[in-house]
Order: sequence, then C-alpha cells, then structure tokens
Amino acid sequence: MTTYTTTHTAPTTTHRAPTTTHTAPTTTHTEPAAERSYRLDFAKSAPKVFRALIGFDAAAREGLDPALVELIQIRASLLNHCAYCLHMHTNDARKAGESEDRLHMVAVWREARHFFTEKEQAALALTEAVTLVADAGVPDDVYAHAATLFDEEELAHVLALIFTINTWNRVALSTAKVAGTDERR
Repeated sequence: MTTYTTTHTAPTTTHRAPTTTHTAPTTTHTEPAAERSYRLDFAKSAPKVFRALIGFDAAAREGLDPALVELIQIRASLLNHCAYCLHMHTNDARKAGESEDRLHMVAVWREARHFFTEKEQAALALTEAVTLVADAGVPDDVYAHAATLFDEEELAHVLALIFTINTWNRVALSTAKVAGTDERR
C-alpha cells in the first residue's frame, strides 16, 4: 500500500492535499466447489432458452468434422478458463479417437503447427479472434485465411460453433459448474 501526500507551500499559507491510499482490488477464486454459494440450475430455470441453445449448438455442428468441432471447443474453453467444458470436450475428443498428443498441443498450437492441418489452424486462429473479440476484434487476415479454406456454409457453421461454445462456457462459469461432472448423461 502506497500513501501519496502532496504539499504546496505558499508564502503565507500551507496547503496540504488530502492523503489518498490506492490499493488494487484482490480477487481470490480458491473456495472449494462444496463451499460455493448456491447457483441456479440454468436448464431448469430457463428451459426454453436452454433447449434453444442445444438446438443452436446441434445446428452449428452440422456438416463439420467432429475432430474440428472438439478442437474449436477445447481452444475456446481454454481461453475462457472453463474447466467444466474443457474436461467435457477433451473427454469427448478422446472418445472420438483424438490423440493425446494433439489434445496437449491445442493450448500451444501456434508453436506446434505440425500437429494440425492448415484448416484446423485457421479454425483455431478464428476461434481465438472471436473468443477474444473485445481485445482486437476479428482481424481481417484471420477471417480471410479461414474464408479461403472453408466454403461459406462451413465458415458460417464454424462461426456458429464458436458462438455456441463461448455461450456454453459462460453458462458453466456463471453457474459454477464443477469440472469432472458431465450433466449431459
């Protein structure tokens, strides 16, 4: 904690500015899941919205390679720090035959490009841009590169999938879903 005091001395009067203490807010996320305050069950509290999101997600996946679907969902979940979705989608990817090597490399795909096809790399770059849209928008070069590798319908589905996983991440994080549990089953 730093205290700042400013003193200005005039010929006959001393003016002292108020002392101000600046402290950065602290946030701690260490409470165990069992000790968290109650969070609503989104599916039960907003069933129409939940069903609509499931329908949107299913429509987004149509026509996309299942491996690509999981890579997109894993990358967005990593960026959003959503342990619940990350656990779910890495397990789904394994069940679909994804290799452990590729799963480990998703977080550092730019340094491990040889693990991913050019199309997968473009989808991962687009996933990052859309997920982190507030940082710099979606750069034209990232979008243009993806548009050269996906036809318009595929690109629309890739974008829709990125939208849905970002929404799912926000649902899971907002309602404090616990990694290792999968409520789909």
